[in-house]
Amino acid sequence: MDLTRLRRRMEAVPPWAGEAILCASVAAVTVYRIDTATPAAAYQSPDARAYGIGLAMAAALPVRRRSPALALSVVFLLWVVYHTANYPGGAPAVPVWVALFSVASARRRRAGLALGGALIVSDALARTKYSGVGLFDATLDGSTVVFIAALLLGDSVRSRRARRAEFEARLALLAAHRDQVAAQRLTEERMRIARELHDVSAHTIAVINVQASVAAELLTEAPDQAREALDAVRRAGGEAMAEMRATVGVLRERDGAEGGVAPPAPGIDRLPDLALACAGGGPRVEVRVEGERRPLPRLVEFTAYRIAQESLTNALRHSDADLVEILVRYDEAGLALEIRDDGGGGDDRAGETGWATEDDGRTGGPGGVTEGNGLRGMAERAAGLGGRLTSGPFVWPDGAGRGFRVRAWLPAVDDVTMRKRASRVGDRPRDEEAT
Repeated sequence: MDLTRLRRRMEAVPPWAGEAILCASVAAVTVYRIDTATPAAAYQSPDARAYGIGLAMAAALPVRRRSPALALSVVFLLWVVYHTANYPGGAPAVPVWVALFSVASARRRRAGLALGGALIVSDALARTKYSGVGLFDATLDGSTVVFIAALLLGDSVRSRRARRAEFEARLALLAAHRDQVAAQRLTEERMRIARELHDVSAHTIAVINVQASVAAELLTEAPDQAREALDAVRRAGGEAMAEMRATVGVLRERDGAEGGVAPPAPGIDRLPDLALACAGGGPRVEVRVEGERRPLPRLVEFTAYRIAQESLTNALRHSDADLVEILVRYDEAGLALEIRDDGGGGDDRAGETGWATEDDGRTGGPGGVTEGNGLRGMAERAAGLGGRLTSGPFVWPDGAGRGFRVRAWLPAVDDVTMRKRASRVGDRPRDEEAT
């Protein structure tokens, strides 16, 4: 803890102040070493020139941060001048230590290391010549080892800085990845909530609008039929409120918190209820099921229900259709769904709801994309499960006119695979979210 606090205090010191303290300390130690050096018979006593050379060596050190090789070259030159003048050897060695450390800890150090090697070799050769000791004599080794130790210490600091920088870079990368994943999950969750709210509100509002119009027209002429239409409005509103409360309850429920369980997600068995909601006021809705009916993963049934619900909503809002057919076909690989109406071609739906395409058979791929929510949401739901969805105008086989058709195919794989696929687009039915 004390070391951490000391490091923080040192980092808070301005660079210029740190360099000034270092230079002053090195200068003071160098002057002290020159003053206390005991000259041998072959050396002359230190004078003002010797002190000046030592101070000049210390004064060259501030350059080491920008150009450590330049600082070492100046110190090296003054070191040679000092010993050429035959002053006591080794006294101004402290600036040399600092300069060697600086070149070894620098990022670009090839030139500095070459100068450092030349300094160490020349110093060793000079000492063997003027002192008469051998190359591996203990007296000579002491000075040489200190120079080499300065280089090794600088290299160690450089390696530690590189590891620290790499560690911080990895932390930053992990943090960025974490933020990206969180943002992606948030976007997927917002898309899922938007689809749920759109599917519930759009269908309910469309049914209420149709039934309310019928009630308004028949209120005086046929009160019984008007009452039935108002009952349909009340049922639609009640169902919408129940689904809205369930959705909001799931969103507000925290992980691990106890709370009410949302009602089961609607599936294929709820399609007749969609037809019943339009009875008496909207187009005639027929539901047909082909193939041997069998249990399917809940995500498949939920997605099929939402696609049929949104397609029926579009028919109510954007066409004057008299007939809407919902065809469900079971096969070995999955579930085929087709919703078609006789509303005259569906140009309004293509313009307002988006993702309106001719039936080109591409997986979730529209031919022309326009802005909107309904058909885009259906395409996202199907693509999230590995299925496909196409939509666009078509001509009825019996020549009854033009209409609009939505075709979807959803693979019938196991629940685990479905859950993994749907999680990539944030599309899960409420009963799975609440459990």
